[in-house]
Amino acid sequence: MMHEHEKTLLARAKAHGAADAAVIEASKVPLRREFLAACERNSCGKYGRCWTCPPDIGSIDDLMESLKKYKWAFAYQSVWQLEDSYDIEGMQDGAVGHNKLCQALTAEISKTVPGPILRLGAGGCQLCDKCAKVFDKPCVHPEEAIVSLEAYGIAVSELSEVCGMKYINGQNTVTYFGVFFY
Repeated sequence: MMHEHEKTLLARAKAHGAADAAVIEASKVPLRREFLAACERNSCGKYGRCWTCPPDIGSIDDLMESLKKYKWAFAYQSVWQLEDSYDIEGMQDGAVGHNKLCQALTAEISKTVPGPILRLGAGGCQLCDKCAKVFDKPCVHPEEAIVSLEAYGIAVSELSEVCGMKYINGQNTVTYFGVFFY
């Protein structure tokens, strides 16, 4: 049975532009330690160059363990249309749009859900053009910075199945996910 705050969250997520959203038990979020290897290979170019990415956010084992203190996970996705499958600029624009959605939902969640909240988003934080880490300076936006799902070992493709969402939403689209733990 869905609680009133869950209905509110789902409705607000859609109102802010989420393509889909779901509330699941936090214990059902699939975790895979293997994601650390992708980070260590620097697949996205942010390893050691972003305050919200490994190795600067702590060990993946500690991060995965920290998720156990939460009872619920509010997962959401945004889907962005691309000109073609090589539209890198469109993918980047979608990532920026997804981060804006994450910020809007943060305000909604804070008003709706009691207790501590952990916000995770798609890929490394993209609030700044270049993270202050590359200049050996502290984070400029520590309260708004977004840590990636993968940095916590979350298997996003499996998470989409658990939540009843599509991981791939058609040709010439890019799909981003985010989760709030509470």
